[in-house]
Amino acid sequence: MNPATREKLMGVSVATLCSTLYKRGLRNQTIQDVRPLKPKGRNMVGPAFTLRYMPAREDRNPMNVFRNPRHPQRLAIETCPEGCVLVMDSRKDARAASAGDILITRLMMRGGAGVVTDGGFRDAASIGDLDIPAYHNRPSSPTNLTLHEAIDIDVPIGCGDVPVFPGDIVVGDDDSVIIIPAEIADDITDEAVEMTAYEDFVTERVRQGHTIIGLYPATDEANLALFADWRAKAGR
Repeated sequence: MNPATREKLMGVSVATLCSTLYKRGLRNQTIQDVRPLKPKGRNMVGPAFTLRYMPAREDRNPMNVFRNPRHPQRLAIETCPEGCVLVMDSRKDARAASAGDILITRLMMRGGAGVVTDGGFRDAASIGDLDIPAYHNRPSSPTNLTLHEAIDIDVPIGCGDVPVFPGDIVVGDDDSVIIIPAEIADDITDEAVEMTAYEDFVTERVRQGHTIIGLYPATDEANLALFADWRAKAGR
């Protein structure tokens, strides 16, 4: 990932990225029904590394499958590259856990930038207390083996109804998570930084009592002139 893009995305909200992507015709990039286990006050940013679950068949998923060092769930934790976000397709089903606190602690210690599942985590309170940003649907205690079979890693998946390809850029804030297609990530980021600057200017003007008409959106050229002056003074 472009280090400059990563740094810029640390200061951009998911909401702003939604609007920027929508201008490109992409309206289904926000992962549905996931939320932070605990707000971190900072963005989660990194390329996607994926894990796919499928419906479990009982004869294939006894507890002893975890003894296999190549088990895809364990392998995903041990091979997710540093700085990447592990994104899990758990079939939008939180009745069985995608992972627990020991695995997510290991992911954190290996340098993972975050973790997202459209299912649930067991030991959710403990995961929330970790420094790594984590997002899920809701807490879940049963092991994944009861309903989900970890079947493949580093492949295209669907997470919360959003297509996620390995290497796509994942951004999460204290509200939600969005996926930026890798090939347009740099351009989308630059546009979002510009939008953020204008929105900060707008917020300041609104707090001063100004109307949003002609300001948001900027249909009055006078506001653009004021924005340019504000930006010069603010170093933005």
